[in-house]
Amino acid sequence: MKTALLQHPFCDNLEATRAKTSQMVCKAAKMGAKLVVLQELHQSDYFCQFESTELFDLAENYEDDLLFWSEVAKRERVVLVTSLFEKRAPGLYHNTAVVFEKDGSVAGKYRKMHIPDDPGFYEKFYFTPGDLGFTPVETSVGRLGVLVCWDQWYPEAARIMALKGAQILIYPTAIGWFDEDSEDEKERQRDAWVTIQRSHAIANGLPLVAVNRVGFEKDRSGAMKGIRFWGSSFACGPQGEIVAKASEDREEILLCDIDLNRSEEVRRWWPFLRDRRIDAYEDILKRYVD
Repeated sequence: MKTALLQHPFCDNLEATRAKTSQMVCKAAKMGAKLVVLQELHQSDYFCQFESTELFDLAENYEDDLLFWSEVAKRERVVLVTSLFEKRAPGLYHNTAVVFEKDGSVAGKYRKMHIPDDPGFYEKFYFTPGDLGFTPVETSVGRLGVLVCWDQWYPEAARIMALKGAQILIYPTAIGWFDEDSEDEKERQRDAWVTIQRSHAIANGLPLVAVNRVGFEKDRSGAMKGIRFWGSSFACGPQGEIVAKASEDREEILLCDIDLNRSEEVRRWWPFLRDRRIDAYEDILKRYVD
């Protein structure tokens, strides 16, 4: 399955960013991509750097967003994984990945389950935790285990997707570092980000793709300087082997071939699912075990 990961900076406004992303989807389709994955909250800047009730207005166009990306998927004949700010009801908002089939129909969606709340990443102010669970989206290119950013640190999310038949794990992402961090700390953070996701691929015998935004985005509140998103989008196979990796600072269409059939072979060698002790895992449902 030829897959395209679209890594790019925010282009100052919705219209320009949509145009940029749409052009990249078109180019990826011409390059042969059947599955195209966009980064987290790809229509806007990463607005969660500070708290402002006015920024909820970004979700007012959710229905229009659905129509727009539906047309893009249909025009380019690709399965398209988007990441949108969903207004579900007055005062109720989600960070939602919507998957469009190549005919433009909505194949399914996933509402981000794990919501961070850290300096520069104030997502709990904006997003209600998802309530759709961890369920793969059935598409013409396979069963997609779509998760979002902070979800990528949790092995439980990846495991449940695998147990429900996902054929690939997909993580639209917005993660970066602060310029004032030391170079050693920056490298530790990014290495941890890559390592934890490769471990999910290995533990579940599944290929995985992670798509991150790139570029510096200023904190418009002035409380902090801003975030430099480190790009580094990548794809790996079911043994964690790196299939493709993007730069840390450039706009890119990262094109790769994902072999969905290889999981069967790898799981026969490494039968992790066979040897799980499901009779002894009750403590995993507790917050902490004293």
